[in-house]
Amino acid sequence: MEQMEGLSVTKCTRCPALVDSRSRIVDGTGPEDADLLFVGEGPGANEDSQGEPFVGRSGSVLDDALLAVGLERSAVRITNCVRCRPPENRDPTGEELEACRGYLTQEIELVDPEVIVTLGKVPSQHLLGRSVAVTNEAGSVEEIRLDDTPRRVLICVHPAATLYDRSQEETFEGALETAADLAGVDGAGGGQTRLDGF
Repeated sequence: MEQMEGLSVTKCTRCPALVDSRSRIVDGTGPEDADLLFVGEGPGANEDSQGEPFVGRSGSVLDDALLAVGLERSAVRITNCVRCRPPENRDPTGEELEACRGYLTQEIELVDPEVIVTLGKVPSQHLLGRSVAVTNEAGSVEEIRLDDTPRRVLICVHPAATLYDRSQEETFEGALETAADLAGVDGAGGGQTRLDGF
């Protein structure tokens, strides 16, 4: 039996391997009307333990980068393509991504963000429906349609990429600057949206 109440998945048994691997379902966090929605791949060990997306080292990198462009973590919404930890932190399979797709689509619809920021290859390809060279395309914006609603998707490298390759820091921070600008952040944590002029 699967069930989603608002933005929370209360129970789901669609993916046997993920049900066996998880200790909990990890829902998105942040405002229910956030201008920026960040989408990662899936929970890792820290996220599964704490019940929140992007905690641990990757979360710290994301938090610091958000602050650098005038955003508090509490002002954005952060979620994942799949809500249960894959075994051994492997990538979610295509079947698992599709099984969880409806939850992500509903979350996007309810939050209605100005910009969706995909963190890494898996969420970028999942939402755009094509192969994505994340490093080369980071910072670029593409319009898609989800349930007949136009959505802007900003491609971004995963925060963890900056931990393994310092040359990715500039790429990552540049993409977040673009996201903040599109959402109308003026560097001081506020501002009017400027998407109409994009």
